[in-house]
Amino acid sequence: MTRLVTFADGTTVPALGQGTWEIGDDPARRDAEQQALARGLDLGLTLIDTAELYGDGRSERLVGEVIAGRRDEVFLVSKVRPENASEMKMMLSCERSLERLGTDRLDLYLLHWEGRVPLEETVAAFQELVDEGMIARWGVSNLDLATMRRLEALDDGDLCAANQLLYNLGSRGVEFDLLPWMQARDMPMMAYSPLGRGGLLEHPLIVDIANRHDASPAQVALAAVLRHDGVIAIPKASSVEHVEANADALDVQFDAEDLERLDHAFPPPTHETPLDII
Repeated sequence: MTRLVTFADGTTVPALGQGTWEIGDDPARRDAEQQALARGLDLGLTLIDTAELYGDGRSERLVGEVIAGRRDEVFLVSKVRPENASEMKMMLSCERSLERLGTDRLDLYLLHWEGRVPLEETVAAFQELVDEGMIARWGVSNLDLATMRRLEALDDGDLCAANQLLYNLGSRGVEFDLLPWMQARDMPMMAYSPLGRGGLLEHPLIVDIANRHDASPAQVALAAVLRHDGVIAIPKASSVEHVEANADALDVQFDAEDLERLDHAFPPPTHETPLDII
């Protein structure tokens, strides 16, 4: 099954992509991680998310090796550290990311989180990269609704294409206000850590629903994230078996009883809550 998410400019990407946080750090796992990313591309998981921060560039280098000769298949996302998000530094950061990735362009470039550089300066730097053809579009990560509204009010701030956020069954706060606000603007939400961290996948209810659907707990957790319009999940997979299992999450279809039980165990928010961040 293929499920697509559409950006405001009409570009479509798969709702299930591939994350690379903590990938590329261990040389002993490098071959397996590369094989997993390549298999993901074969399965249609053609959005790959990385960042200059991940392994101090090692993740970008690994991704670059995987996509060599396949660049046109990939919707490539990377992120700039907040201290590099100024007009003076962003160009150099982007150039270094492109060099590590072995490409001349990013499809989406994100501010990793808000730092001390004023957002208006970061937006101007992003737009310069767009004008130079180095990035096709830009977005943000880990910004709450109040900050997104402040961003939207800036010159060219309404061109923000996406917001990458922590989102999983155990972290549903964005559903109350931020996700609907983004959906109204055709601004995809990229869900990082969609499988949660810790014991989420051992939760008895998730295990029970997985057994009912002849699926794994991870597939149930992914399907719960992907059921919302405009959400792109970017789980990490460090083996071929793992990425193949992630891809099969698209086939999990919940019934009304499943959804009621999930909402009982993992209640959706009923009021504004602080943004969860890892």
